[in-house]
Amino acid sequence: MREIVTFDAYGTLVDFQLGPTTLKVLSDRLDLDNLDVDEFLDDFRVMRFQAVLEAYRPYHEILHSSLRNAMRLHGLEYRTSDGDALVEAVPTFGPFPEVPDALRALKTKYEIAIISNTDDNLIARNVENIGVEFDHVITAQQAGAYKPDRQTFEHAFKTMGVEPSQVIHTAQGWEYDHIPTRDLGLRRRVWINRFGRPGSADYQPYDELPDMTGLPKLLGC
Repeated sequence: MREIVTFDAYGTLVDFQLGPTTLKVLSDRLDLDNLDVDEFLDDFRVMRFQAVLEAYRPYHEILHSSLRNAMRLHGLEYRTSDGDALVEAVPTFGPFPEVPDALRALKTKYEIAIISNTDDNLIARNVENIGVEFDHVITAQQAGAYKPDRQTFEHAFKTMGVEPSQVIHTAQGWEYDHIPTRDLGLRRRVWINRFGRPGSADYQPYDELPDMTGLPKLLGC
């Protein structure tokens, strides 16, 4: 039976440096003495999550609108060039250090695939930066929906030609990936808990690792 290990990309495979990049883009207008940076970045994160729950639109538009809304909330003037700079930065992000070797080890036994909340043109270079060939790269643009919408996962299963019982899903994202996949009938779920966050017994069973170093051993490679 075919078995596929699927991955969320940003934050799981790709070191998604959106926070530091955002601060760099806005550095000429951020009054760090009067701005709670952590609160601002958290509001930006919440805005992005709220945006993916709405009707589908391309991810580059979500980055623009979420940044604009977060800036307005904190009394900052938004310029279109701010969003443009952020979008242009996303494809430059590379993998976490342990990711390429872990993926190569997994490929000795499994097919590997990405299921990501992104646009095709944004993730293409991120995949190149990882340097490992994936059997499938599935995006929200292709699915016409974003995780946590089940449509995204169902589109992925159909595209890969597998049943959920053949899929091991691996992700850092709790609200995007692990909450919606609890009842999908997946073969296995692995939480890459890079930030040491608390889990939940309500969403068991899942395996938990601090990064991808131990994933090949966990999955028998």
